[in-house]
Amino acid sequence: MSVEEARNFKEELLGRDIRQLGRMLGETIRAQEGNGVFDRIESVRKSCIGFRRDEDGSAHEELAAILADISADEKTQLIRAFTYFSLLANIAEDQHHIRRSRAHLSAGSAPKKGSIAHAVDGVFAAGRMDDLRAFFDDAHVSPVFTAHPTEVQRKSVLNCQMAIARLIGERDRTQLTPDEEQDNDEALARAILTLWQTRLLRPTKLSVLDEVENGLSFFDYTMFRSVPRLYCALEDTLAQKDAGWADTELPSFMKVGSWIGGDRDGNPFVTADILHATLRAQATRALDFYLPEVHTLASQLSQAQSLCGSTEALHRIAERTPDQSPHHQDEPYRQALHGMHARLVATRDWLVAGASEPNAMAYASAAELLADLDVIHESLVANGARQLARGRLRLLRRAVKVFGFHLAPVDLRQNSDVHERVLAELLTQARPGVDYLALDEAARCTLLLEELQSPRLLVSPFEAYSEETASELAILRETKRAHLTYGRAAVTNYIISKAASVSDLLEVAVLLKEAGLLHPTLGTLDVNIIPLFETIDDLRAGPAIMAAAFGLPFYMRLLQSRDRLQEVMLGYSDSNKDGGYVTSGWELHKAELELIAVFRAHGIKLQLFHGRGGSVGRGGGPSYEAILAQPPGAVQGRIRLTEQGEVITAKYANADVGRRNLEVLVAATMEATLLSHDQPQPDAAQVAAMDRLSTEALRAYRSLVYETEGFETYFWESTVITEIAALNIGSRPASRKKSRSIEDLRAIPWVFSWAQCRLMLPGWYGFGTAVERFIADAPAERLALLRTMYKTWPFFTTLLSNMDMVLAKSDIAIASRYAGLVADAALRERIFGAISAEHARTVEILRQIMEQDELLDGNPQMQRSLRNRLPYIDPLNHLQVELLRRYRAGVDDDATRNGLHMSINGISAGLRNSG
Repeated sequence: MSVEEARNFKEELLGRDIRQLGRMLGETIRAQEGNGVFDRIESVRKSCIGFRRDEDGSAHEELAAILADISADEKTQLIRAFTYFSLLANIAEDQHHIRRSRAHLSAGSAPKKGSIAHAVDGVFAAGRMDDLRAFFDDAHVSPVFTAHPTEVQRKSVLNCQMAIARLIGERDRTQLTPDEEQDNDEALARAILTLWQTRLLRPTKLSVLDEVENGLSFFDYTMFRSVPRLYCALEDTLAQKDAGWADTELPSFMKVGSWIGGDRDGNPFVTADILHATLRAQATRALDFYLPEVHTLASQLSQAQSLCGSTEALHRIAERTPDQSPHHQDEPYRQALHGMHARLVATRDWLVAGASEPNAMAYASAAELLADLDVIHESLVANGARQLARGRLRLLRRAVKVFGFHLAPVDLRQNSDVHERVLAELLTQARPGVDYLALDEAARCTLLLEELQSPRLLVSPFEAYSEETASELAILRETKRAHLTYGRAAVTNYIISKAASVSDLLEVAVLLKEAGLLHPTLGTLDVNIIPLFETIDDLRAGPAIMAAAFGLPFYMRLLQSRDRLQEVMLGYSDSNKDGGYVTSGWELHKAELELIAVFRAHGIKLQLFHGRGGSVGRGGGPSYEAILAQPPGAVQGRIRLTEQGEVITAKYANADVGRRNLEVLVAATMEATLLSHDQPQPDAAQVAAMDRLSTEALRAYRSLVYETEGFETYFWESTVITEIAALNIGSRPASRKKSRSIEDLRAIPWVFSWAQCRLMLPGWYGFGTAVERFIADAPAERLALLRTMYKTWPFFTTLLSNMDMVLAKSDIAIASRYAGLVADAALRERIFGAISAEHARTVEILRQIMEQDELLDGNPQMQRSLRNRLPYIDPLNHLQVELLRRYRAGVDDDATRNGLHMSINGISAGLRNSG
C-alpha cells in the first residue's frame, strides 16, 4: 500500500465513524421528532455541506431562505440537532487520533514529536543524558485549571459523550463477534438517544462550587489514571535507554493545579467559605479514589506467609489490622492493606465528614500513607515479587505522591486595587494620620517594609472592618487553616492581578503576615507571591519591577526561604485586548528575554506561568510548539500554564487524549530545557523587522478598537456579548465594571464574542496592514526576510501558524450577517468594511509568507478537521443571527431565549477553542 493509499484508508475510518454517528443521530431524530423535522435538518445539512465544501453560492441562498421561514421552536430543534452533530464529529475525531496513535505504536514506528520517547531520544542523541537527573530534581510542570466563562457544556452532556466515545473505542480495540457488534450498535444507539433527550442548557447560573465540581470531574475522567501511568512510562523509557535508570523513581515534578475556588479577581462569590468547601471537596475526591484502590489491592495481594516472605516492617503494619478473619491470618499483605483501609476511612471522617478532631487511627498526612505503601513495595521487592510491586501498587504510590490528601494546589488570585484598598483601611485604623492612598511609590514601599519587619499586626479583634477587608482577611486565615489541615501543598501561590509596582508585591506580603503566612522574625514565607503582568505597559515594566524588588534585602530574604525561586505570570488575554495579537505576542517574548536577564543577574530562579486561553487571541494554540518557541532560558525545567474553558474538556475529558496532552507538556519542557541550544535565534535584522511589524500592527489595532468612533456600539450590536452576559456559563461577571467600554470588558468574553460571529478578530487583526507597510519600500527583499523568519525562527513560526489556524476558522460571509445586526447602516458599512478589507489583506499576505495556496495547506490534519466540522457549525451561526434579530426586536419568549443560548453553546462546542 502506498503512502497516499494508507493515508486515504486512515481518513476513510474517520469518515466511517462520522457517517455512522450522524446516521444514528438522524434515526433518533426521525423516531423522536418525526419526518418533518428530520427532512428539514437534512435539507439544511446538505445546503451547508454544498456551500462549505463546494463554495456553492446558490446553496448559501437556499440555506438563508430555509432558516428565515421557520418558527423559533423549529429553530431550536435545528440548533439541538447541529450541536449534537458537531459533538459527535468531535468524538469521532478524538477517537481517530487515538486509533492512529495506537497504530503508530503497534507498527513500531519512530517516536512522534511531542512524545516522551521522542524527547528522551533527543536528549540522549545530544549527549545530555548526564543532565537528566538534575533536570528531574528541579523540574516543575503544571497545567492549571481555571473556571472562566467559556465552558458552556453541561457535565451531563459530557457524560453522554464519554459513553459514546467508550463504545467507539471498544470497536477499535476488540475483535467483536457478530453478536457483540450488534450489542455495541444497540448500546451506541441508546447512548445517542440519551444524548438527544438530555437538556443542553443549565436551568440556573453556575455557582462557584458547581465550577469546582465540574473541574474535579476531570480527575475522575483522566488525572487519577493517566498521571501515574505517565510517570511509569517515563521511568520505563529511561530504563530502556540506560540500565542505570532501572528502578529509579522520579520526583513528582508534574502536577495539576487549580484556580477554581481561589480566584477572587472580579468574582465576589469566591469567599473564605467557598475556599474551605473547595479544599474539602478536593480532599473528598482524593480519598474516595484511594479507598477502593487500597481495597482492591487487598484482594489482589493474597500471598500466604508460607509461600512469599515479608519484611518485619510489613508485619508491624499487619499487626495493627482490624481484620480478625481466620482466613487471613497468614496473609500479611492483605492484613496490612485492610489496616491501611481502616486508617483511610478514619482519615476521611476527619478531613471530610467534619469530625471535631482526628481519630487516633487517621493518617496525619499523605506522607504517612505513602510510607505504609512504600513498606509493602519494599517487602514485595525483597521477597522476589517485584512484578507485583510494578502493578496497581506502583500506580497508587505515584498517585499519593502527586495528589496527596489535597488533590491539587489551589492558587489564590486577587486584583492589586483590592489589596491597595484593604491596606489603606488597615493602616488608617492602626496608624492614625497615615493616608496610604496619598503616598507615592517610594513612600509606600518604605512604609510597607517597616510593617513587614515588625512582629506587630495591623489587624485588631476590637475593630470593625469593611466587608471587602473582612473578606480578604478571612480568605487568608482560611489558607492558614488549610495548611494546618492538608499541608502547605494545598495552597501554594498568591497571584496579583494588575501588578504594576513593587508596592503591589509588598502589599500582599503584609496581608500574608496578618494571617501567619509570612514570618517577619524568621524572614520566611509559606506561599509564593506572584505578580501577573497583563497589559502591554505592564509587560514592558515588569522586568524593572522585579529588578527593584530583588534590590530589597527583606524581599530577597523571603525568596531565600522559597529556594530562591520567583514565579512571574504573563497575561496573554489582556495584553491581546490591549494591543492586538502581533504586539501582544512580541511584547510577551521581549518581556521573557528581559526577565531572564534580570533573574540571572540577581541569582534568582525564574518560573514563568503562562496565562493562556483556548483561543489564539488569548495565547492558545498547540502547547508543544508554544513551549519550544519560548526564548532560551525561559523554561529551564519549570513551567505553568492555564487550561481554560472548553479546552479543558477537549484535552482532558477523554483519558487517552488527556494522557497525550500531559505527555506533550512534559516532552516539550524537556526539549526546551535540555535541547534549546539547538534552536536557531533571530539576527538583528529579524528582531528589527519584528519591532516594526509590532509597531504597525499596534497602530492598526488600536486605531480600530479604541480610536474608531462608534466601535463600542458596533461590537455590542454585531456580536452576542449582551446575550453571553446573560447565559448560565460561569460565576464571573463579563465586565469588571458596569459599563460597555472595551477597557472594562474582560478579555475572555471579548474573544469569545468575536469567535461566535466567526470573525476571530483578536487572533489576526493588524497583521496584514503591518506587513504591507513593512514591505512597501523593498517588497521582494523584505518578503524574503519574512519567509526566512517563518522558516527558521520558532517564535515567528508559531505566531503565523496560529494565525493560519484562526483565519481558517473565520468566515467573512457569515460575519457579514452579524454585521447586519448593527442598526446604523453607515457605522456598519464603515467598520465592517475596514474589518473585511484587513481580513482579505491578512489572508493574502499570510499565504505569501507561508508559501501556501490555501490556509492550512501546511497542516492537513487541521484542514481535514475543519472540513468535517464546519458544515455543522455554519447552520448554528445562521440560526443565531435569526434569533438575535428576533430577540432584539423584543420577542423574549422561552423558545427564542433558549434557542439563542443553545446556539452559543453549539458554536463554542464545535469550534472547541473559542474562549
